[in-house]
Amino acid sequence: MGTSVQVTPLSGVYSENPLSYLVAVDGFNFLIDCGWNDHFDPALLQPLSRVASTIDAVLLSHPDIIHLGALPYAMKHLGLSAPVYATEPVSRLGLLTMYDYYLSRKQVSEFDLFTLDDIDAAFQSMTRLTYSQNYHLSDKGEGIVIAPHVAGHLLGGAVWKITKDGEDVIYAVDFNHRKERHLNGTVLESFVRPAVLITDAFNALNNQPYRRQRDQEFLDAVTRTLMMDGKVLLPIDTAGRVLEILLILEQHWGQHHLAYPIFFLTYVSSSTIEYVKSFLEWMSDSIAKSFEHTRDNAFVLKHVTLLISKDELQKVPDGPKVVLASMASLEAGFSHDIFFEWATDSKNLILFTERAQFATLGRMLQADPPPKAVKVTMSQRVPLVGEELAAYEEEQNRKKEEALKASLKEVEVKASHGSDPNMSDPMVIDARDAQGLSDGGLYRGGYRDILIDGFVPPSTSVAPMFPFYESFATWDDFGEVIDPDDYLMKEDNMDSSSMQIGAGLNGKNDEVSASLMLDTTPSKVVSTELTVQVKCSLVYMDFEGRADGRSIKSIIGHVAPLKLVLVHGSAEATEHLKQHFLKHVPHVYAPQIGETIDVTSDLCAYKVQLSEKLMSNVLLKKLGDYEIAWVDSEVAKTDSGMLSLLPLSTSAPPHKSVLVGDVKMADFKQFLAGQGIQAQFSGGALRCGEFVTLRKVGDPNQKGGGTGSQQIVIEGPLTEEYYKIRDYLYSQFYLL
Repeated sequence: MGTSVQVTPLSGVYSENPLSYLVAVDGFNFLIDCGWNDHFDPALLQPLSRVASTIDAVLLSHPDIIHLGALPYAMKHLGLSAPVYATEPVSRLGLLTMYDYYLSRKQVSEFDLFTLDDIDAAFQSMTRLTYSQNYHLSDKGEGIVIAPHVAGHLLGGAVWKITKDGEDVIYAVDFNHRKERHLNGTVLESFVRPAVLITDAFNALNNQPYRRQRDQEFLDAVTRTLMMDGKVLLPIDTAGRVLEILLILEQHWGQHHLAYPIFFLTYVSSSTIEYVKSFLEWMSDSIAKSFEHTRDNAFVLKHVTLLISKDELQKVPDGPKVVLASMASLEAGFSHDIFFEWATDSKNLILFTERAQFATLGRMLQADPPPKAVKVTMSQRVPLVGEELAAYEEEQNRKKEEALKASLKEVEVKASHGSDPNMSDPMVIDARDAQGLSDGGLYRGGYRDILIDGFVPPSTSVAPMFPFYESFATWDDFGEVIDPDDYLMKEDNMDSSSMQIGAGLNGKNDEVSASLMLDTTPSKVVSTELTVQVKCSLVYMDFEGRADGRSIKSIIGHVAPLKLVLVHGSAEATEHLKQHFLKHVPHVYAPQIGETIDVTSDLCAYKVQLSEKLMSNVLLKKLGDYEIAWVDSEVAKTDSGMLSLLPLSTSAPPHKSVLVGDVKMADFKQFLAGQGIQAQFSGGALRCGEFVTLRKVGDPNQKGGGTGSQQIVIEGPLTEEYYKIRDYLYSQFYLL
């Protein structure tokens, strides 16, 4: 029987809710993605709460809120304690995203679902992998190999490949086949006939314009507004698709020498760009080559100013400007405040570059554009003063007193039970009732504390304040044994709990963000209800960086999975994609939340041992990264019960020759030209010489063998030229 695979959606099916899926591979439970929405609604995490303690590993695909936003909360409140795997950019930029969202929420509400320490704890122990790195799990996951591959949607975004006993489970959501300014396209098409493919239907009903046309329309809308003395607000994510937008604006401003200011405003903007500068190897080939040849870093932004507080923006002279501000949904953050300041001016433009999350202000405006009146709650955090401040300080003092009493009570309990004599100092405090010893005694609340100098402390003694424990060195035949860890340099990085969100690369902190994190000034949130007349222009242009419906169908058809699981997308989009692939894929599933589907492979896989007697007579031939050979053998069991292949006891039966490999007709044409034979394409076939024709027949979308794979047919009269070309064709294959 094949590898056992079960898939259980925990969130994000038949809807646009955050992504979170439980995938069990031979009893090993993977949580793939752990997303949340901009509302941070705990109700969405109910299915996750029921299985969090059973999860063995967490795989994160992208560094945005809908893919990893619930990770700190799940680790603090839901009992999630499994190791987490992600690429380096997903780990670093995901951390910054969580910082930005926390600070945005904290400024407008008493947000207490998780803290900055919880964010640090969730990300600091993450295992970071590079693209195509095969990571072998151990213990319960023995035999399972995981590897991230390029997704093409966000920087560091991954298509996860899980392999067990030669069968592949592919998780590919939010992939993009198009090559962009800062990212290469996905490598999903390189996978052939995996056992299971889990993918999304989010964009199944959408078709995108050409990239050049889209970019030009975007730049025209921005510059037209600026030339009319208007302001442009782009609500964006923290560290995802905003990178592509920044490069578009930077390049256009540089080519046309525009003087209008551009501002990138998030709580972690400078930290984001500093980290992105160091991730060039994760970006497109063009950016990597440019840096290699000219040492120009694409993210050294000359026309974009990085801001980390709204106060800095308010100091800028009034006039036309472009501001990229988080959050993309307008639910909170800088974009929320700026929107309502600029919305009343018809000259201004609000330009959405992605669909806002469902049931948010941004989504409502996209569905029903202005002009219109919008009711909104404006909130801000203000310091406590007067009676409120006095009451707060009184409450804090009361809590400190209770904590002190609790600690003193704990000390008394320890004293009554005694302490470990081996850990006590020879100079100890004897807390026994010593009424008869008055000399040298100090009365403290009815007790005498007697200092006793002796080799064996009393059994009920406790260590005095600031105890000293003598450390003894360990010696061997070569001298004193040292611990290498004592001599390692301690690295200050993003994972430390110091909350220095920008300290990693250049030693500088985002001072305003750090002050917000460490600010202990007593404050409260004040909210007011307002009705705002939205008169500004509002435009949505698709810069989401996802494959559209036509491309999704083509790519999945090329991959040709044995079983297909559809997740994350509206009910209409999911059903549309399901009906389409039922004609092409043997098994298509679209499960509901909490529904477990068994997608165990129908193939049978066995582990066998190749005996030395057999391998000593096998001639292996190199084929790419592999070695291949034809083997005739007998199957037997070893003493340990494992199957073993042994040499035949009789002579091997004859077999037909097998040609292994894949020949591209264009390459073969060049090969023939090198041999002095003229060849040209005509009517989909390759005409070789005067009379011989080669053509491929079969389904070009089916690869990896099987009845649907392509074959090369050679046609022509049986002449000397025919046999010569046939021999040349055979030479392109491996003959077994």
